[in-house]
Amino acid sequence: MKRKWDRSEEQFFGIGVYQPKTNHNIGTLWRSALILGAQYIFIIDGKYVGQTSDTLKTWSKIPFYKYDDFDHFYNSLPHSTQVVGLEMSDNSTPIRNFVHPFRASYLLGAENNGLPEKVIERCHHLVQLPGEHSLNVAVSGSIMMYDRIAKMG
Repeated sequence: MKRKWDRSEEQFFGIGVYQPKTNHNIGTLWRSALILGAQYIFIIDGKYVGQTSDTLKTWSKIPFYKYDDFDHFYNSLPHSTQVVGLEMSDNSTPIRNFVHPFRASYLLGAENNGLPEKVIERCHHLVQLPGEHSLNVAVSGSIMMYDRIAKMG
């Protein structure tokens, strides 16, 4: 007999930054991730030192992963998880039209560099936020997570 289950049991998401520049942005993104329902956050090719201003103790509530490089991250993805890159590109889907995958790992680039072409080529989806200029990485991530929960419930 087949078990019937709610598709929500199959859903999760994480969010992270490729080559982050500041601890403050990672700390802010981590707090937003906790509040907006992410199951994990991560960085690729970067460093993070905890913040004393973390009054929610996010480190105790959702995991934080560090990957040496993009291959390490990609090879460690949970089964059937799709990488969604946030990038200002002609190939990006505007966020208003984007349909979020059930299992996603959202990837942001640092404000000054974005995502390199070798990373973009391996993303399953590219999404673009409105505007002509890059937003702060923690703000961009928060918008993406909010869009996910607004569309998926």
